[in-house]
Amino acid sequence: MSSERFLQPKCVRWRLCCGLLWQVLIFLLYFSHVVSGQIRYSIPEEMKKGSLIGNVAQDLGLDLKRLRAGRARIVTGESIQYTELKTDKGILVVSERIDREQLCGDVTPCSFRFEILLENPIELRRITVEILDINDHAPDFPKKDITFEISESATLGSRFTLASAEDPDVGLNALQSYDLTPNDNFILKQHTNPDGSKYAEMVLQKTLDREVHPRLSLKLIAVDGGNPQRSGTVNIEITVLDANDNAPVFNQSVYRATVMENAQKGTYIATVNASDADNGSNGVVSYSFSNLKKHLADIFNIDETTGTISVAGEIDYEKDTKYEVRVEAKDQGGLTDTSKVVIEIIDKNDNAPVINVMSFSSPVCEDAPTGTTIAIINVKDADSERNGQITCSLTTNLPFKIQSSLSSYYTLISDGAFDRETTPEYNITITATDSGSPSLSSTRTLHLRISDVNDNAPLFHQRSYSTYVTENNSPGMSIFTVSARDSDWNQNARISYLLEDTQISGTPVSTYISINSETGVLHAVRSFDYEHIKQLTLMVKAQDGGSPPLSSNVSVNIFIQDQNDNAPQVLYPVQTSSSLVAEMVPRSADVGYLVTKVVAVDVDSGQNAWLSYKLQKATDRALFEVGLQNGEIRTISQVTDKDAVKQRLTVVVEDNGQPSRSATVNVNVAVADSFPEVLSEFIDFTHDKEYNDNLTFYLVLALAVVSFLFITCLAVIISVKIYRWRQSRVLYHSNLPVIPYYPPRYADTLGTGTLQHVYNYEVCRTTDSRKSDCKFVRPSSQNVLIMDPSSTGTMQRMQSEQNILDEPDSPLERSYSTYVTENNSPGMSIFTVSARDSDWNQNARISYILEDTQISGTPVSTYISINSETGVLHAVRSFDYEQIKEFKLMVKAQDGGSPPLNSNATVTIFIQDQNDNAPQVLYPVQTSSSLVAEMVPRSADVGYLVTKVVAVDVDSGQNAWLSYKLQKAMDRALFEVGLQNGEIRTIRQVNDKDAVKQRLAVVVEDNGQPSRSATVNVNVAVADSFPEVLSEFIDFTHDKETTDSRKSDCKFVRPCSQNVLIMDPSSTGTMQRMQSEQNILDEPDSPLETLRAAVDQ
Repeated sequence: MSSERFLQPKCVRWRLCCGLLWQVLIFLLYFSHVVSGQIRYSIPEEMKKGSLIGNVAQDLGLDLKRLRAGRARIVTGESIQYTELKTDKGILVVSERIDREQLCGDVTPCSFRFEILLENPIELRRITVEILDINDHAPDFPKKDITFEISESATLGSRFTLASAEDPDVGLNALQSYDLTPNDNFILKQHTNPDGSKYAEMVLQKTLDREVHPRLSLKLIAVDGGNPQRSGTVNIEITVLDANDNAPVFNQSVYRATVMENAQKGTYIATVNASDADNGSNGVVSYSFSNLKKHLADIFNIDETTGTISVAGEIDYEKDTKYEVRVEAKDQGGLTDTSKVVIEIIDKNDNAPVINVMSFSSPVCEDAPTGTTIAIINVKDADSERNGQITCSLTTNLPFKIQSSLSSYYTLISDGAFDRETTPEYNITITATDSGSPSLSSTRTLHLRISDVNDNAPLFHQRSYSTYVTENNSPGMSIFTVSARDSDWNQNARISYLLEDTQISGTPVSTYISINSETGVLHAVRSFDYEHIKQLTLMVKAQDGGSPPLSSNVSVNIFIQDQNDNAPQVLYPVQTSSSLVAEMVPRSADVGYLVTKVVAVDVDSGQNAWLSYKLQKATDRALFEVGLQNGEIRTISQVTDKDAVKQRLTVVVEDNGQPSRSATVNVNVAVADSFPEVLSEFIDFTHDKEYNDNLTFYLVLALAVVSFLFITCLAVIISVKIYRWRQSRVLYHSNLPVIPYYPPRYADTLGTGTLQHVYNYEVCRTTDSRKSDCKFVRPSSQNVLIMDPSSTGTMQRMQSEQNILDEPDSPLERSYSTYVTENNSPGMSIFTVSARDSDWNQNARISYILEDTQISGTPVSTYISINSETGVLHAVRSFDYEQIKEFKLMVKAQDGGSPPLNSNATVTIFIQDQNDNAPQVLYPVQTSSSLVAEMVPRSADVGYLVTKVVAVDVDSGQNAWLSYKLQKAMDRALFEVGLQNGEIRTIRQVNDKDAVKQRLAVVVEDNGQPSRSATVNVNVAVADSFPEVLSEFIDFTHDKETTDSRKSDCKFVRPCSQNVLIMDPSSTGTMQRMQSEQNILDEPDSPLETLRAAVDQ
């Protein structure tokens, strides 16, 4: 009861104090804020989770949208996060249990800090939360009982230090006072340590009498100031001893010492010393720590005998920089004295900086401006002073730099432009180094990716492209593929191909060509006709998928290649139904007399337009012949009086295409010395029906013979060329060249066809001498009779005295020569002309000009351009040796005088060949409608000539030197191919075991660098007779089988002293065998003029 009365007045005071404390707390919660981006809140400890701390958005002046858009979050580093930010409400609430005593211990005030980080733009706001103590702990004594042994001779005023109670609370809630139960001998005196802690001493106020009271039992009560008030008690047991009237005395009231952080156990700190005036056991002093806190008992140790204080545990400067301990000296009689020891800790650089990444933006656009914030990092060092001073650095040669923003915060920013195509990513190593000795450092590597920006347009591999397409192609056929690359990434590098909206001859290009937007493959929309259009130039645009898209253009030149799809056209003699043309031949004409000339053209080009003339039918074959190449009809015998007046000749004009095409013309000849002599004969000179009875037969025969004649002529030309080449290059040992053959006086003007240069012809038209008017023109020393029913009957004769082919000599001029390799790049420098002028200043200033001339009907400016100041000639286009081998141009050098003077120079540019054409196989002919097979008898010996592969290459020089190799054969031990001549021969005796059907694949390769090649399949039938192989060859096709022999037409030709089997599924079922007496692979001195054919059913 007495104890309750003692505590009641104090409880009332504590309740009043706590009421005031909560009012202060509420005031701080509603009105606390920190300027300059910092706010401070005060809350009591042990608040429930979710309890409101404060309205951050309102206190910081931030909008709730800004909190959400900036991804506001709390950054605490390595500390425990006690709070949570509700971004939807902008409030700060408690997220973890907060125990002030665990968080701060004895430190007051107790607070923790954290930062709120916002992005876009990056902002950092610091929040400080102060934790207010509540009275949740009662004072507690370390021991339940305190025992004293006090001599009865103890003097009045003797002090006895009591064990202190520990109360983790602070402020008013901490330990406030001690109360001692009432007694007659002792009173209680309270003291306060410099750190604010309180301790009590019992003071003897009345002498002890062991005989009266040998033992005393007291209670010591420790009371805090909380509301409700809490207290703790300890029992004091006092044993009264016999007299010991001198207490120990320390020689210093305060001892000071220093010790290094992380000092090893047993390290000496200091020695305390106390003396006792008593003798004997009463004068023996022992030392111990007084009221030592629990965690300090593990750190320090004191020798009871010597008073030496040493290190017993781990000393960490970062936890405590200074320790204060009390040392007690006690003699054997129980008398004590105390002294204070202050131990200061010397910091050691034992903590490396810690790098924490607060924010990191990756990837970053490659067009980000200099100064863009990449990351925010926080660097902490637990050491102090110089050991805690930090410098941050980056890896060298990187476009970044680091800047200090707030205390211990650094910003990583860009310090240059990015290029993803050069460096798509960076490894940024941040090094934090303190200033200790030796210094410690730590690193953190950030992997930064650079995102792509569409800053690179697609690029084509070439400035322009050229390709070739054979006319009469199939619509939808793939022609060419253009390809571009884009250095960007992903969608920005996705290329689409488009055709620019241009026109070709007034028609949109889309009606000719289409393009696959993804692959760049060009397709033909229509079938091309070489005779209508020879070249297409279109513009292809490659566009990427960026935003905005970038693009680049390239020109594509498509050259149409000719096919033999046009038959020759006879220009003269003119065939009309209303009049008749007859050539006059006097009876005195000698052998070789020029009767007339058949003039024909073929709108095709190249060898498809090379024409040959043959006399198909004549009234008298012994009287006339036709020139194979020039179409001239001449007499081959002396004209006599016995020769008929009326002569009719049928001439076949055939081109050199594969397959060949032909035209037929009837030539009427009148053998007479005067015109009246033949008038009556020509009245009924009509186009007889019976004349054409056997025309079909001759046409079939001509088609079979044309290939023979062409190969014969080609072989002769090849032999002559080889002979001439060997004479000029005796020391060169390489493959034989094959030179393409052009007929005499052949002129191909930009692929317009074959036509002799210039001729004048005589024309005579008549159907009825009684109604006709005959006109004679003699430009080429020939007579022509023209009979026209619409004329009046008069007759004229005209003589041309001038040959239009004569050309006067041209004056000699200064000239230059240079060489350019074909397929050159447009714009390349070719040659430099230079002139000098002896005048001075403006009069000697020379300008170079191209004279306005033409090359094959095209302005020279489309081929060559010139720099007017330097005289450098540049190619405007890419040259093709096969189209133009040389051209001349006139350069004028003109000075700047008045009037200007000038002079000219001729520049000849020779085009040099490149190996840009593959060989072309002329024989065997590869067709899809028929099959050609070479016959080999089973009695053939070693070295037997099976056939010969004939090929040409339109390139020149060593690019046209051809070699032949056997690529594949059904029986390699049976055949071989001549390396230089292409002859296929047997290399062993043919026997009965050899298969009838044999297929050889021969590769024809030129000698260019790099080389080009062509492949031809040769079918061979090993048999002694044709019926023997018919069943075998019914299904012997190139790639597909023909299963019905009744639908095949077999034709046999013997050009190489061998039998050739030609099977045509489109024929009617007849079989022909044709024998030529001339070997088409032989090389005669003159063309073959006659052909004999035999037909067997």
